[in-house]
Amino acid sequence: MHTLLLPLLRTLSDGKFHSGETLAQQFGVSRASICNTLNTASSMGITLHKIRGRGYRLPIAPDWLDAALINTALGVNAANFSIEVVNSIDSTNAALLRAPSDAPHRHCLVAETQHAGRGRRGRVWQSVLGGSLTCSIRWRFNQGMAALAGLSLAVGVTLLRTLRQFGIDEVQLKWPNDVLWQHRKLAGILIEVQGDVTGPTVAIIGIGINLQLPETVRDSIDQSVTDLTEIHGALIDRNALLAALLSHLHEVMDEFEQHGLSNLRHEWQAAHAFANKPVRVLMANGSEIIGDAIGLAENGALLLHTADDKQIAVNSGEVHLTRRAP
Repeated sequence: MHTLLLPLLRTLSDGKFHSGETLAQQFGVSRASICNTLNTASSMGITLHKIRGRGYRLPIAPDWLDAALINTALGVNAANFSIEVVNSIDSTNAALLRAPSDAPHRHCLVAETQHAGRGRRGRVWQSVLGGSLTCSIRWRFNQGMAALAGLSLAVGVTLLRTLRQFGIDEVQLKWPNDVLWQHRKLAGILIEVQGDVTGPTVAIIGIGINLQLPETVRDSIDQSVTDLTEIHGALIDRNALLAALLSHLHEVMDEFEQHGLSNLRHEWQAAHAFANKPVRVLMANGSEIIGDAIGLAENGALLLHTADDKQIAVNSGEVHLTRRAP
């Protein structure tokens, strides 16, 4: 994507016609550059009106992110976060991982689009202009890495509370880091940690939420997905959604830092999509474990009851529903 495209689209979002000559003067480029750049908008699902003698107009503006609006919606919690909105980036998680060690605590980096967004286990996270919320938050912990074992589950509780605030009540959590609706993926979490075993540590908390995915994007994803517009019936304002997410994250992280998962585990388990169901866990080495998902250990491990009457704690792996052994 051309770096000039999103600034141009923001300018055209006032609904008025802007001539190519005026835009060229405003951005310090040639009229040909303006024309060529705006011609790429259709590849992002953006419709432009172009009329000879009048110029370009954007009839339906994307739901733009705005740091000032996010801070206003945060209210008293605005002082707890540093909000940075960027038009385009490779990955918000990767950008915060590259930040210097003295980068601010609770820095939230949110992007209109990502061109190398990352999901768990090396997957690509698809983002859509105006139709996705992709952000990462840098969070400092005094504890060592071992104490953060259940962090993705705590963030799952954050998403659960946030979505329920907007009337999305039937969401469920899939261990360890997915949010589902009717067994289709709605949101995902990617935690990446820097630091020492004994502490302190820095966690980059990456969150992606689908708000409105075109069919072309859905077709490119290797699993069943949904979005908030399909569930809610209308597009939810991204600035308000991010503000609510950060407010709930502030509460949940305070609880997590003091007590770990002990006070959050019941809330997570109550929304567990695979509770007491037979699952197959694919391990990184290619092996698999099959058993009934019976709950969470204190450190966030998934507890399985196997066919030979054993209880196993699984700390990592890809979980899928399966059939119960006869």
